[in-house]
Amino acid sequence: MRRYTALVNPIAGDGDAERRLRSVAELLEQDGARVTVEETRSREHAIGLAENAASRGDVVIAVGGDGLIRDVAGGVVTTGGTLGIVPAGRGNDLARVLELPHEPAELARLLREAPARSIDVLEAGGVIVPGNVYAGIDAVATSIINRSRWMPAALLYRLAPVRAIVTWRARRYTVTADGDTRTVTAHTVVIGNSGAYGHGLAIVPQARLDDGVGNLLIVGDGPRRQIVSFLRQAATGAHVHRDDVTHETVREVLLDAERPVPLCADGDEIGSLPVRVRLLPGALDVIAPAPGRSGT
Repeated sequence: MRRYTALVNPIAGDGDAERRLRSVAELLEQDGARVTVEETRSREHAIGLAENAASRGDVVIAVGGDGLIRDVAGGVVTTGGTLGIVPAGRGNDLARVLELPHEPAELARLLREAPARSIDVLEAGGVIVPGNVYAGIDAVATSIINRSRWMPAALLYRLAPVRAIVTWRARRYTVTADGDTRTVTAHTVVIGNSGAYGHGLAIVPQARLDDGVGNLLIVGDGPRRQIVSFLRQAATGAHVHRDDVTHETVREVLLDAERPVPLCADGDEIGSLPVRVRLLPGALDVIAPAPGRSGT
């Protein structure tokens, strides 16, 4: 029988994480499983707890949003462990791509019975990223979101990009993708693995979690007023047909910019440019449904 260590972000989902975990943990314990619960205090603390739990052979459950999942995955990957997820954040984009159930009973059954599946991850300057790495206006919007936790998530994720537009100016990036170097003026550069962020935007709809390649998407320079229409199109993935958007599959990207720009991954700022981003195929074992018709 599996043993579990649940790592909880106490502020995730406006404090809803502990309630979500309690419902799932009670169902697991009814079947005789042991569930150890630890609250995380920081990124480094979460990674360390995950490493310790995985090294004991426990399934390490991330109870929070995409940021905590990223941190816990960092500890799980380095120890060759297994990740479980109880979605309890504001965006929950990776959980959505993995098609995780929402109801506690279904989630507990999945964690108890489903085999782990291997998915790719990105490594960005030493940070393990299951979802996406991005630098540009979307990263500025992420910074606004993380300063505005008092606002309802659905509204915040729509207003933050509009606020970011006010002071944003396109950057000149140097992009080296699998050894090919070019210079582009762009609003944002995304290296995608899951392809989803921003509370449901299909920013890289071509991305698949287990296809062994990353995805480089560049949104070129254009009138800032068009960014709002871009966001509407990104809700369905239609933006990839725009003339100012390019996409290619990659395995390694070196990214730099002529002026400072935030570097973000899965909802948090993780550093600054330049950064080297590598795809690590099949590096993370996660308990999730088998890929569905969406191909995730």
